[in-house]
Amino acid sequence: MTIAHDNPPTILLIGLRGSGKSTLGRRLADDLSRPFVDLDDRTAAALGHATPGDALRTEGIEAFRDAESRALTAALDEPASILALGGGTPTAPGAADFINKHKADGSALVVYLRAEPTELASRLAAPGAPDRPALIGDDPITEIGTLFDQRDPLYRDLSDAVLHVGSTDERSAYAMLRAWVPGPV
Repeated sequence: MTIAHDNPPTILLIGLRGSGKSTLGRRLADDLSRPFVDLDDRTAAALGHATPGDALRTEGIEAFRDAESRALTAALDEPASILALGGGTPTAPGAADFINKHKADGSALVVYLRAEPTELASRLAAPGAPDRPALIGDDPITEIGTLFDQRDPLYRDLSDAVLHVGSTDERSAYAMLRAWVPGPV
């Protein structure tokens, strides 16, 4: 894939929690000398909370998704960046249509960082993993399979590339991402 140098697109990273969107996105932004935007953090800040988990627990999922839609709109109107979407961002009101609009006009490329539910559960259960609230049940780790089943078709539909990062280490996953987004763009 070749990306035009005069008007580079924003690279959107999508996938479930624990897939590496923020970690890999920060590295890619550094390599490409672009801003990195973590949409979960922006959404939490817009709702007046320090973390996305606090915002979700306090404000509820509907208010979070509405704020997330507004944060996505604002982020895609900014100069080209590396944008790590929250796992549920594509399910937010109007988000999928907005992403597709930006893909159609060439201002966005979408990369799905795909990992199997067992791998994601292992990452989420690891010592030092960020606190993440449950979205559809009582436990954020056991709900991963259900979220995967619900969201995988949507992620695949939205993506320009699907990178299978589940069984790879961070260095290998980044190499796959970097190979897909070549050179200084």
